[in-house]
Amino acid sequence: MKMNSRIILVLMVIMIGWPLQAFASDKPADKPADNMKFVLEKLHADKRLLIASNMQLTESESKKFWPLYDKYQDELFLLRSRSLKLISDYANAYKKMTDKTAKKLLDEFMTIEKLKLKLREAYVPKFRKILSDIKTVRYFQLENKINAALMFEMAAKIPLIKDAK
Repeated sequence: MKMNSRIILVLMVIMIGWPLQAFASDKPADKPADNMKFVLEKLHADKRLLIASNMQLTESESKKFWPLYDKYQDELFLLRSRSLKLISDYANAYKKMTDKTAKKLLDEFMTIEKLKLKLREAYVPKFRKILSDIKTVRYFQLENKINAALMFEMAAKIPLIKDAK
């Protein structure tokens, strides 16, 4: 459980901290690239440790699981990067939001959500080929728990859109 809190904290720093600073200030946040690289490496290691400690993989399963896991995480990273850009775009437009911008942001959000579902649909059969259904469900439960915690924290920190005046 302690590991879960650390992963959530690192995810929050990556996904929330930087773009949400734009709500409080007109100045973009300064984050050295080296610090972000360190945070990303820490997140990857901690998440991997959390997954490993909860999956109870055999040696045979492990040999097949981790390469597939890494490939899936690479694709998830691309979607998370796109989500981060969406949050940043929202933060930048927040004080001067227009209907046109709001529509564009919502359309991008819906596209990302569709791509996430499509990605899961593509990977569930791949994980099923190497794991039992119970272990496949456990893996996606872990992914969903991490994602749900992240989404909860982001929802709490991102202010509701204002009506144009």
